[in-house]
Amino acid sequence: MTVAAGIGYALVALGPSLSLFVSVISKKPFLILTLLSSTLVWLISLILLSAIWRAFLPLNSTTWWPFAILIFTSVAFQEGLRLLFWRAYKRLEDILDAFADRVSKPRLYLTDKMQIALAGGLGHGVAHAVFFCLSLLTPAFGPATYFVDRCSQIPFFLVSAIIALAFVTIHTFSMVIAFNGYAEVNKVDQVFVPSVHLAAGMMTLINFASGGCVIGIPLLFLMAILTLMHCARMVWRRLTENQRRGNS
Repeated sequence: MTVAAGIGYALVALGPSLSLFVSVISKKPFLILTLLSSTLVWLISLILLSAIWRAFLPLNSTTWWPFAILIFTSVAFQEGLRLLFWRAYKRLEDILDAFADRVSKPRLYLTDKMQIALAGGLGHGVAHAVFFCLSLLTPAFGPATYFVDRCSQIPFFLVSAIIALAFVTIHTFSMVIAFNGYAEVNKVDQVFVPSVHLAAGMMTLINFASGGCVIGIPLLFLMAILTLMHCARMVWRRLTENQRRGNS
């Protein structure tokens, strides 16, 4: 492969995120700070998880259950961290609203809150892509590519980029759903996010089977589409309700 191929893999993983950053996040400095802080938080969490699991390496690559335990504990840890991240954001929101009241300015609009959640989710997704995809791409800039026996149909680097894209999508829009679920005490949204996260993580185990990537990758994108649809319905409902209250 060449430099062009390496850049192409990186754009597969992060191209949509870059578009979202340019079109939405970059227009507001506060969203940029939210994105950077979120990326840092999730990168640190992944580094801590890898340090904990390093004590149990190497895992037996012929059995799937140790990896299932690894995925379950990692998802549980990250979902707990997501709740802490929301509580930190909620405190900041209260401070900003109090400041707005003192200076006779409007409080944060619903769209502002959703954009903050979007920036936080994008930070989570970017951290995942950096940790699980971009960190592996250095050899992709060389003169050759790499295949694995269990997925000989697709280059390893392309598989990593495609999987990263699916998880970036899931993490980005799951944060919007989760923040709404916590704010409204909506049990459906609160359960949906960790369920999708865990299901998507477990689906990566399909790649251990011969040719499993041909099945696992479409299933991952099915979860990504499901997350997008749920997020779109939730956002439309909240905006419609907010508009009705404004008109009444």
